[in-house]
Amino acid sequence: MQSIVLAEQNKNSDPIFCRTLEAEHSQTSVLDICREAILSESMALQTFANNLNFGFLKALALIQNAEGPLIVSGIGKSGHIARKISSTFTSLCKPSIFLHPSEASHGDLGIIQENSAVLLLSNSGETSELSNLIHYCRIHSIPTIAITSNENSTLARNVQVPIVFGEVEEICPNKLAPTASTTLSLAIGDALAAGLAHLEGITTDDFHRFHPGGKLGTALTRVRELMHTDEKLPIVRPDTPMSEVVVVMSEKSLGVAVIVEGAEIQGVITDGDMRRNVKRLWTSTASEIATTNPVRIPADTLRSEAIELMALKGITACVVENDRGQLLGLLHIHDCLRN
Repeated sequence: MQSIVLAEQNKNSDPIFCRTLEAEHSQTSVLDICREAILSESMALQTFANNLNFGFLKALALIQNAEGPLIVSGIGKSGHIARKISSTFTSLCKPSIFLHPSEASHGDLGIIQENSAVLLLSNSGETSELSNLIHYCRIHSIPTIAITSNENSTLARNVQVPIVFGEVEEICPNKLAPTASTTLSLAIGDALAAGLAHLEGITTDDFHRFHPGGKLGTALTRVRELMHTDEKLPIVRPDTPMSEVVVVMSEKSLGVAVIVEGAEIQGVITDGDMRRNVKRLWTSTASEIATTNPVRIPADTLRSEAIELMALKGITACVVENDRGQLLGLLHIHDCLRN
């Protein structure tokens, strides 16, 4: 066995860690093997993509026309991929449930509704645990789709739409462990979900509805969900004396006042505006101190877009308006940065 020593260095060229791996090859040859493995899976995906035809749309049609949830099933490594595919459909556009084939044979077949569609995964297409599930779907005329490598398999011959990716070489040293085949199956499932999301016209609002938490939910939050409205707004009239404006700004604690006449936005007053006009501040009215062309955004602006705009303009707050230029609310940078 040849010993490979891996070391990483910091900016001062001092080793920060060193560990030894046992391997039969040099560092370069091991990297080549890993690189070749990734490229092999990539080529398998490219080959399938290049051969994709309108038959793929039949599977999409079955899923789209099924009013009930999509049932996805597989066992072993295919089962893990099936769980992920089911989760992707649910998060994007289609309620979906993972059904374990063995549990299906012991009572869980009841999960399958008459208006469901069933997606079955098996590399060989000869997974015995799927037999009862296939039989049940045939008896009850449940639409079925398969993702498999073998077009002549029992699975491919007993579903309405087989999606066959053909024989692929697994990338493990013994060419046995499911690797390239599971990558292909996952990509096919993702492609089906992406195609259905397009057909259904799924928007970022739809996606946010199913992802209210986490970084995705945060990024997809709209300004309307964050802005201050109604009695929380620091609103003053154009002729309000600055002595009163300062009181309003202090009470609302947003560092800004919005000048409104009727429902029309006339301008804003910030701490910076007051500092620039400190010599005449107490003898002036709001309209005489205000910035008359404040940054305005619509209520459906994404949180991420609002943050980018305020950073670009070097401001900490902006007014939110409707399509008639009327005040809807006020957004502060602090509101955008909260989880």
